[in-house]
Amino acid sequence: MKKINSPSIIKSVGNKPKIIQEFIGRVNTKTSSVSIAQMNSPMGWKEPGQKPEFDEYTIVLKGTLKVENNKEIILIKEGEAILVNAGEWVRYSSPEKGGAEYIAVCLPAFSPNTVNRDS
Repeated sequence: MKKINSPSIIKSVGNKPKIIQEFIGRVNTKTSSVSIAQMNSPMGWKEPGQKPEFDEYTIVLKGTLKVENNKEIILIKEGEAILVNAGEWVRYSSPEKGGAEYIAVCLPAFSPNTVNRDS
């Protein structure tokens, strides 16, 4: 058993600053099998598209998260969740007032080397 006293703040990518608090993952607990982070993105934030080598499970706690793939755009609102499978191109943003607060779980853990962001 290991108590996590506080998260590590991870530098974000995108057009505006987003707060990433990694509770479990490669940085905070040296865990490679899973990462769990709380995200806070401001209104108008967007990041480059990516084709990650991990499954990503996202639960929106507040606000709205816009999730795009090659076929559709889905708005995930408070109390809703989405699963993006490894190898699927995806782009996240928070276009609405108030931004978005959400939990992201990645299996295996998020890594800058396996997220495969668009240039």
